[in-house]
Amino acid sequence: MFLLNGNRLAEGTSFYDANGTQYPPQWLNTSTEEQKAAIGITWVADPAPVDTRFYWDTNLPKALEDKLEVKVDGSPLYKQVYDKTADNGKGAMVDTTEQVVTKGLKSNFIAQVKDTAGKLLNATDWYIIRKAERAIDIPAEVALKRTQIVAEANRLEVSINAATTVEELITVFNNQTWGE
Repeated sequence: MFLLNGNRLAEGTSFYDANGTQYPPQWLNTSTEEQKAAIGITWVADPAPVDTRFYWDTNLPKALEDKLEVKVDGSPLYKQVYDKTADNGKGAMVDTTEQVVTKGLKSNFIAQVKDTAGKLLNATDWYIIRKAERAIDIPAEVALKRTQIVAEANRLEVSINAATTVEELITVFNNQTWGE
């Protein structure tokens, strides 16, 4: 990106330099590096995009652990529900006894692992039902595949829980093997 006095210049847009001179929209694309440097324009590479699954912004990782939410005064923030009988039958939002929890990366990825495992197992669940209802054996390759899926889900859950940094969690996430 082009910068002038710390401000980003959009290509294809006119701009003013520090002396008040206006430059036409095509000037950034048609001028030489020397011409740009002469008025103080510098080139800075755009920052690398962050993986928003793990980071809010560069060097700002999302929380690994769940967080119990509190009010400004430090007291617990409880979930609210609409109670149509509250406020003399007018209805109102009322606190429950369940504290608000913001899920961290670990909880979210464990839920994703369980969802993936469930979807992968779903394709062969009928073999389990057939076995239970009619005592027809499950083919060995199906049983093996199901065992591999459950083992991978368990391995991932243990590894996710053991992660102490976002980088460790990313390594776990990038090393999933669902028995392909």
